[in-house]
Amino acid sequence: MKLTFASAVRRFLFVAAVCVSVASFASGKHYVMYVGTYTGKGSEGIYAYRYDAGSGTVSPIGLAAKTDNPSFLAVAAGRKFLYAVHETHDYQGQASGGVAAFAIDRVTGKLEKLNEVASRGADPCFISFDRSGKYLLVANYSGGNVAVLPILSDGRLGEASSVVKDEGPLGPNKERQEAPHAHWVETTAGNRFAYVADIGLDRVLIYKFDSSNGLLSSGDPGAVKTTTDKSVFSATLAPGTGPRRVAFSSDGRFMYVLGEMDSTVTVFANDKKESFRSIQKISTLPAGFSGDNTGAEIAMHPNGKFLYTSNRGDDSIALFSIDHSSGKLAFIDRFPTHGKQPRFFTLDPSGSRLLVANQSTGNIVELKINPATGRLTSAGEVAKVSSPVSIVFVDED
Repeated sequence: MKLTFASAVRRFLFVAAVCVSVASFASGKHYVMYVGTYTGKGSEGIYAYRYDAGSGTVSPIGLAAKTDNPSFLAVAAGRKFLYAVHETHDYQGQASGGVAAFAIDRVTGKLEKLNEVASRGADPCFISFDRSGKYLLVANYSGGNVAVLPILSDGRLGEASSVVKDEGPLGPNKERQEAPHAHWVETTAGNRFAYVADIGLDRVLIYKFDSSNGLLSSGDPGAVKTTTDKSVFSATLAPGTGPRRVAFSSDGRFMYVLGEMDSTVTVFANDKKESFRSIQKISTLPAGFSGDNTGAEIAMHPNGKFLYTSNRGDDSIALFSIDHSSGKLAFIDRFPTHGKQPRFFTLDPSGSRLLVANQSTGNIVELKINPATGRLTSAGEVAKVSSPVSIVFVDED
């Protein structure tokens, strides 16, 4: 086949890109960074980047998979498969969203779609693996429920093995808390219970989880209680808090619940197994702040000394120190995200940088972490992509 000069250049650039990708993987400090987005405003799905954990350098690979509203991503432990929600309220004629499974091409960074199943509730917004890695749990925001999806041996997803509707008294905000709204779900270290943050109910609900059969149940989970009323099996927050995300201390002694609606973190002490007591509520904003703001993301540094949250409106990352013995927080400072609406952030695999996805301005900003103080300094914008809302990393073989 005769090549024109232009086609020869294109082939050379493609081969060079693949070679750079392979060389990146070989260094031992390089990753593929996948970014989930909201589509329809310039984005087409999931985008891939090369990430150098040593230098913090980010370079684009391109569109990894074309798919609608992949607003939250999760990578399986074996690093062969990536899963993404399809955040919609109309899925194949059902009042549901979807969850898709992808195979990861470790050379090119591209994603091959394996299959997709219904999330069994509208607008899925969060997914996580159970501790065995055999199930994917999905929180359906508008559906106000949680579903369990079996992960098959080839990485594909099976139809839901369990679906549980969140129930309880609604919060006082008639616009945001008119119904249950599940926003986060995760199983405990022992894989016996599943925790669900529900904005509409002002609660972190606790379900029994049967890991042998992938079943959730809302019956009496034994020691799980926060009041003398034994019918209440949840961590209850102040009215109007709107719990969105949750983080745990590494030893499981403390639970930190981010309130989306009132921009707070509520700290719970685990006095006994799955028995929580509220010990502190602290603002993510400085004293005297005025203006609209909602909390979006929460994460603990791997060293267990610092907690970070994101503020949408103030457009900042708040930093707290953690008292190891009491679990209580002390507000240190907040740092600009150099963009608007930081819906998501994550720490890089080395724990030395924090990457923020600014949804409204369509940029990802890198912030360096001072390991001694936890403070952040901007390393600048590292990527431009329309409506970024989730970031995950996949390392080399």
